[in-house]
Amino acid sequence: MTSYRKSFLIAFAIAPTLSLSCVSAEESKTTAYEATDLSGWKVPDNNIWWIAEEGILKVRSGPEKKGSILWSEKEFKDFTVDLEFKFISGVIDSGVHLRNMDQIQIGISGSLKRDMTASPYIKGKGYPVEAEGVAELLKHDDWNQMRIEVTGKDYVCHLNGKKVMTYTSEGAIDKGPIGLQLHAGKEMSIDFKNIKVVEKVE
Repeated sequence: MTSYRKSFLIAFAIAPTLSLSCVSAEESKTTAYEATDLSGWKVPDNNIWWIAEEGILKVRSGPEKKGSILWSEKEFKDFTVDLEFKFISGVIDSGVHLRNMDQIQIGISGSLKRDMTASPYIKGKGYPVEAEGVAELLKHDDWNQMRIEVTGKDYVCHLNGKKVMTYTSEGAIDKGPIGLQLHAGKEMSIDFKNIKVVEKVE
C-alpha cells in the first residue's frame, strides 16, 4: 500500500471523532468565575462581604452581620454549576441560588439548626427533601466539591463525586442568575473557588 493511500485511510478513520468533538463543544458553553477579581458578579453597594484574591472568593460576615447575595451578571436556563467550598470559621449558613430564590444549602440550616448541605431550600416549603449521605462525605477542614445540575424544574446535586440529592421544584422559573448566599445574623467565613457554569446550548 502506498504511503499516500495510508495517509488517506488514517485521515478518513479519525474524521468522525473530530466531528463528534466539534458537536460536543457546540452543545455547551462555559462561564468561569476566576476569583482574581469580582468580574461577572453584581457587587452589592458598600461591599465588605465578598473579596476575590488569588483565585479564591472569600465570604466574610460584617460587624453588623447583615446578609448578602452575590448574583451573577449573566442569566442561565439549563446548566450545571461546579464549585469548591471550604468552611473557614463560625456557624456556616450559605448556599447556591438557582435562577431565583430556590437554593442548595451549604452548612447549617437556621431553621432546623443542623447541617443541611446539598439539600434544596425552597421559599415557602422549607427543605422538601434532604440530601443523603452528606455526613460521611462532607469535609469540615478541607475543600469540598459540589456539582448542581439544573434542567427545567429538576435539580440534581453531587457532593465530592457522589450524587446525594434529586428534586423537582414546581415553582422554578425558566431563566435567571446564580447567586451565592451569606446569611444574615451569622458570624461566619467561607471560601469558594473554581466556580464555573456550563450551559446547555439549544
